Amino acid sequence: MKFRAAIALVSAVLLSACGLNSIPTAEENAKARWADVQTNYQRRADLIPNLVATVKGAASSESQILRDVTEARARATQLQVSGDDLKDPAKMSAFNEAQNRVSLTLQRLQEAYPQLQSQENFRTLMSQIEGTENRIAIAVRDYNAAVQAYNTRIRTFPDAIGAKVFYGAQPITPFQAQAGAERAPTVDFGNGS
Repeated sequence: MKFRAAIALVSAVLLSACGLNSIPTAEENAKARWADVQTNYQRRADLIPNLVATVKGAASSESQILRDVTEARARATQLQVSGDDLKDPAKMSAFNEAQNRVSLTLQRLQEAYPQLQSQENFRTLMSQIEGTENRIAIAVRDYNAAVQAYNTRIRTFPDAIGAKVFYGAQPITPFQAQAGAERAPTVDFGNGS
């Protein structure tokens, strides 16, 4: 009886030491870390185009206001009134109209100034891109660490016994960057530059 109890105890110790629980735990950890990598790539795929569109919209609106001011100023400086023209009501009216256009566009600029957002939007975009790339880097690092722990566990004694006998465990492939990944993604604002 004592002999059977001793064999049962030794068997339990050997089985517990051969990765019965640690192998699936390590494998699931690696899978969870991979899900984190995918989540962060999806975040980038969803977030960046929306931010770029927001920045484009704000920049386009502000660009139109600045273009109007520049055009009004250019028209106003093209109209010259000499001393001889002071008696010509048509030239005086054209000059006044051009100056009024400049005043109106400058007023629009002053009214819009508190809401001009493109610089802040660009800063937000850059911050979000940086944060997203950092999240991806951390998720990839965590995944590779989990893969390394799993692969080491299934190849070292005593867990290698349980890994082969009970699970037929195979190494998991760590994340490797694709060729060209050293180049940052291009952000295009559609302005031709």
